[in-house]
Amino acid sequence: MKIQDLPTPALVADGARIESNLAKMAESHPGASLRPHVKAHKSTALAKRQAAHGHQTFCTATIREIEGMAAAGLGEDLLLANEVLDASRLGEVVRRGARVTVAVDSEETIDAAVRGGVPEVLIDVNVGLPRCGCAPDEAGALADRARKAGLEVRGVMGYEGHIVGLADKAKREAGCETSMELLLGAHADVGGDVISAGGTGTFAANRWATEIQAGSYVLMDTAYAELGLPFEQAFCVVSTVVSLAPKGAGYAIADAGLKSLGMDHGNPQLPGGRVLFCSDEHVTFVPGRAEGDDLPSPIGWEAEPTIRVGDRIRLVPAHVDPTLAYHERLYVVDGEDVIDEWPIDLRGW
Repeated sequence: MKIQDLPTPALVADGARIESNLAKMAESHPGASLRPHVKAHKSTALAKRQAAHGHQTFCTATIREIEGMAAAGLGEDLLLANEVLDASRLGEVVRRGARVTVAVDSEETIDAAVRGGVPEVLIDVNVGLPRCGCAPDEAGALADRARKAGLEVRGVMGYEGHIVGLADKAKREAGCETSMELLLGAHADVGGDVISAGGTGTFAANRWATEIQAGSYVLMDTAYAELGLPFEQAFCVVSTVVSLAPKGAGYAIADAGLKSLGMDHGNPQLPGGRVLFCSDEHVTFVPGRAEGDDLPSPIGWEAEPTIRVGDRIRLVPAHVDPTLAYHERLYVVDGEDVIDEWPIDLRGW
């Protein structure tokens, strides 16, 4: 099968670039120093490629991801890096033989772990991102509460998510250090062997965590591409041109839109063209103009489009995680040849 034969919109990834990204991360962070975050790709097939590169421990965002990873034989050490108030499904995974740790940041989430039968926890500490996590000076008391309840406290977790996307490398590194100072202070009160933190944007800057929770590095996106990271853009959304504007208007329309592209970081990029906007099932674009050109409204632009109905375009999404969650499968390619098909089987909750 060729890329041209795929039904669109289609999620397509370059197999060689995936392997290159996996190898680079494995060299930088071998073994347990990386806990790959599967929320980025939601595919057990891709997780198995990560395991083949020496990464046997995994980070997840949902209970469904925990269940799917364990069922796929990847349950050696799974971390749910989110708080839950019903851990019964996690407990069932534990009873089937997988090792599961859950993040806790309150008495309520500790009690949920106990009721659900999850024996191991990390104390989730707020290190600056206004999301989950206890105050650093409350971490020790929560760890004591968890141990009194019969849980094993493996250590702490803190996500510097407000830092990972900063374009200025110096500011990113300084912000990471500030966040990790908070986490290390909490860890001194909590104890345990694990300091879990980081992401693709800070994988190299974070020198304090014992394990880095990076995930986007495998496939990348345009937001992370701006940071000068050593990883290649490995995936795109292939779309078919379904309509051309009236003569002289200069724009075209393809069949990918809000329901197939992660849009929270902005429009996708179109190599050799310019995306104007996306709607539910369509992307409106100007062909033949590079992203960032000083282009006025396309209405009245007299140049003829250099594209025809039926042509394929390749859109590079701004945010990998939600884009993958919109699709059921990832087509792995070598050039124009489709060489494999990986189910995105960890979607849902």
